Amino acid sequence: MRFFNNIDEVPKYAITMGIKNIMRSKQIILMASGKEKANAIYKMVHGEVTEELPASILQLHPNVIVIVDQQAGSKI
Repeated sequence: MRFFNNIDEVPKYAITMGIKNIMRSKQIILMASGKEKANAIYKMVHGEVTEELPASILQLHPNVIVIVDQQAGSKI
């Protein structure tokens, strides 16, 4: 709850998976939108694989589809 202004903003449901489970997937689809994601998308595609950017591990997966809007993809 510490990330929300009040109890009504806290999600009632969530889906989480660890990186190990994600990497076992046959296919991964990553979607991002907005200019605030541009650096992360650039580093995910062109940077080194690092714990600082967990999505960078997707460089090692054989079947990833990345879908971004123009702003999120503006640096790639």
